[in-house]
Amino acid sequence: MANIASLLKTEIARVARKQARGETTAMKKALSLCRSEIVSLKRRTQALETELRRVTRAAAKAMPDVAQADDDGQRLPRFSPKGLVSQRKRLGLSAQECGLLVGASGQSIYNWEDGKARPRAKHLLALAELRGMGKKDAARRLAELKAAA
Repeated sequence: MANIASLLKTEIARVARKQARGETTAMKKALSLCRSEIVSLKRRTQALETELRRVTRAAAKAMPDVAQADDDGQRLPRFSPKGLVSQRKRLGLSAQECGLLVGASGQSIYNWEDGKARPRAKHLLALAELRGMGKKDAARRLAELKAAA
């Protein structure tokens, strides 16, 4: 009797393994298809993001600085990162000092000069005032601001 029981037990185990293998094979195929689909979607997304960056850069280079308007509808002065660098050098100011005169932080000045950010309307007007200043005027105004703070 023990022999028949062990044979029956091994046969049941074999049939169960065969059944489980058949069901997992279909799941493995579906998983493989899903993974390959994910990989292709990732590649496509990466290619599209690269294309978007390229087109954005090309559009930014092709489009000149457009004069903006503030809330009142009055035209704001144009802004150029190179112009800000030359103004700051002309006046002999550090980024922190320039930011103090304009009402922004020194890090903002660096970001504007690198083209990573653009100044807001109130800062554009302050930068326009900075263009009309000389070294002595800038130093005097800076001393006043430091004394007030």
